[in-house]
Amino acid sequence: MEKTNRNLAIDAYRGFVMLLMMAEVLELLRVSRALPGNAFWAFLAFNQTHVSWAGCSLHDTIQPGFSFLVGVALPYSIAARMARGGTFRQMFPHALWRGLLLAALGIFLRSTDKAQTYFTFEDTLTQIGLGYPLLFLLAYLRPKWQWTALGAILFGYWLAWALYPPTLPGAYTGFLAHWNKGNNFGNAFDVWFLNLFPRVKPFVQNDGGYLTLSFIPTLGTMILGLAAGQWMRAATAPAILMRRLIAAGGAGIAAGLLLHFAGICPIVKRIWTPSWTLFSGGLCFLFLAAFYWATEVKRWRRWAFPLIVVGTNSIAAYVIAHFGERFFLDTLRIHLGAHFFAFLGAPYEPLLRGLVVLSLYWLVLWWMYRRKIFLKI
Repeated sequence: MEKTNRNLAIDAYRGFVMLLMMAEVLELLRVSRALPGNAFWAFLAFNQTHVSWAGCSLHDTIQPGFSFLVGVALPYSIAARMARGGTFRQMFPHALWRGLLLAALGIFLRSTDKAQTYFTFEDTLTQIGLGYPLLFLLAYLRPKWQWTALGAILFGYWLAWALYPPTLPGAYTGFLAHWNKGNNFGNAFDVWFLNLFPRVKPFVQNDGGYLTLSFIPTLGTMILGLAAGQWMRAATAPAILMRRLIAAGGAGIAAGLLLHFAGICPIVKRIWTPSWTLFSGGLCFLFLAAFYWATEVKRWRRWAFPLIVVGTNSIAAYVIAHFGERFFLDTLRIHLGAHFFAFLGAPYEPLLRGLVVLSLYWLVLWWMYRRKIFLKI
């Protein structure tokens, strides 16, 4: 593995997050359904799908992990650009441009196979892009103001939902009915906002419950990552940093669970509730602590190389996963036959086929890594 001055914990964690996303091609849910009653495959399938509403699976940690790492990387990015002579007046327009490009790329990817441009703003890249310029500005404030901004964002967002009157029955009753799918403050905003754009048919509700305004609490997730990145850059003793990351992780998880079980705000990833911001942010701190401990404290780095190949080219990985799947699947079918991967039995066919496609994803990224081709926005 090539020597590098990069913080490998960040690259390895980002690679892990992107690998989870790309691994959707394994279709573990199809395997589980073909093997009913098998607890092992049911467990794997659960953790490769999003929960229906409240709760969390491993798959649900992908988007918060990616968003969190944007915040973690920002102090390093700003420091590198300042070392090359960059100033705030030069860098802020770039932050605006980057946010615009991320949002546009998200819309572009969501429009694939649609009849026209599909104006939607719940894609991971779009959500990050909408909040990124604000995150950049917050990076120049003192930590106490960053934490104040986080508190104001989460409380203000919670209050807006709590004051919006639910009008239709849903899974929740009582106070929590404010966070029912399709009948909430965020959906009311989207019924107005998304119908300002040309559409094949009027927007009524996102089938998954996802919302444009989720970029606001997603900014909260990025602020948590910003704090972690600043701690990492300032760290002089790994043990102190580890304690900070673990303490922040435990506090975030505890706060999210308290709000959920106290009936104040449910943990729902699809609408990115404030309690989800805290709970998932806590998980992100713990993931980062684990990767930091392995790569920077114990100096175990060889095992992380496959993840680093992915993590250093996350935008490319995101695009390949969206555009490459159909191409690779069609190519394998054309040249190997429709059921080449059924040699271990029909239930395992999608898994074996997916493993080959996932390997091809990685080989493309490895080829780019070897030639120092990195897609950046």
